[in-house]
Amino acid sequence: MIDEKVRRHFQRDMFTGYDFDSSMLRIGNMNMVMHGFDGATIDYMDSLSSTSAALRDRFDLILANPPFKGSLDYDSVATDLLQTVKTKKTELLFNALFIRALKLGGRAAVVVPDGVLFGSSTAHREIRRLIVEGHQLNAVISMPGGVFKPYAGVSTAVIIFTKTNSGGTENVWFYDMQADGFSLDDKRAPVEENDIPDIVARYHKPEEEAKRKRTDKSFMVPKAEIVAQGYDLSINRYKEMEYEEVEYDDPLTIINGKDGELGLRQLAEERLRILDELEGML
Repeated sequence: MIDEKVRRHFQRDMFTGYDFDSSMLRIGNMNMVMHGFDGATIDYMDSLSSTSAALRDRFDLILANPPFKGSLDYDSVATDLLQTVKTKKTELLFNALFIRALKLGGRAAVVVPDGVLFGSSTAHREIRRLIVEGHQLNAVISMPGGVFKPYAGVSTAVIIFTKTNSGGTENVWFYDMQADGFSLDDKRAPVEENDIPDIVARYHKPEEEAKRKRTDKSFMVPKAEIVAQGYDLSINRYKEMEYEEVEYDDPLTIINGKDGELGLRQLAEERLRILDELEGML
């Protein structure tokens, strides 16, 4: 049995969320109430503005799917976030926000567009460098392009990191997710293929994952290699592909055939014979 103190914390104090869209706030609050969390804190806030300073060092765990492809004026962004990463791009600013909002030792799992993983701008490289060098990057889970259809078709990934303020990245776990249990078209119908249980199982077995090859669905990449690649976090930078060797007959065999199989010459002769027969029927 869960005692009353734990139950109260779980139902009233454990969950917090913010948005500056009043419709999303109503939907979020209703969703929490319908699932039994009638005291969850779902409040109005522009999380990237100076009003978000109160969120510093507050959270043990952050799960987020922040806006993609947004752009803000510098004047509307909190100064300390711009000091972390000088950019107008929301997908980068939100990662700086999450680092600031986590308690020391807190963890974040954030959905990001693929561009965050390999973008070449100074801001893109800096946010990746900050996570790898200043904190502990645990995992990068690459997702297929249709997981957010019909709303968006952009390819995305989940990055998982721990706030340490002192580094700690040694080996980063990569997973090439191909299916999430639903079709990758606009219908998003249930399908049998689903990598999510496998992701959870493998993530909790780092010793076994360290033995995997780069051709597997998941594998480890040492920090030194990531640094050498300019902090590129795209899985295709490190994944190795296996190609099946295909053997072809030599040109003369293709032309003349062998072992009872027709070559190009015999096929051409057969085609002419059929054309002659058709012509004779006219």
